[in-house]
Parts: sequence; structure tokens; C-alpha cells
Amino acid sequence: MSTLDTHIKIINEKLQQLLKKNTALQKQNEMLNAQLNILKEKEKDYKTIIDTINQKVNILQAASGNMSEQEQKEFEKRIDGYVKEIDKCISILSN
Repeated sequence: MSTLDTHIKIINEKLQQLLKKNTALQKQNEMLNAQLNILKEKEKDYKTIIDTINQKVNILQAASGNMSEQEQKEFEKRIDGYVKEIDKCISILSN
């Protein structure tokens, strides 16, 4: 029976080691998920900033007259889209 007891002790020790590793890996996974969420939020913020800067650049180009014909068409389409959104908002508010 002593060999059986030693095998059980070895299996128990290995099981304890696996449980410790599992716990450590779960903590690391939680930490990495938290970091990932933070980075996703930063990426979202940076995209918003980039979009805002691109809009300002387009406005400055339009104001200075340095836009190509294609850029002017895209700019006019964007303005038309804004006007349509504003009209929708006004119609919703007037109801």
C-alpha cells in the first residue's frame, strides 16, 4: 500500500501545482483583458481625434481653395449629408 500512497501523494502534488498554475493564468488573463479594454478605448478616442482633424483639414482646404475636383465633390457630398441629418432632426423636433 505504500507505493499506492506515494502515487496518490505525487498525483495530489501535481494536481496542486496545476491548480496554482491555473489560478495564475486566470489572473494573467483577467489582467490582459483589462489592458485590452483600455487599449480599445484609447483606439476609439484616437480614431475620433483623427476624424476631427481630418474634418478640420478638409474645411481648411475648402476655405483656401486648394481642393481638387474630386475632393470638392466629396466635400459637397459630406455637407449634403449633414444638411439631410439636420433636416431630419428638425422634422423630428417639430413633431
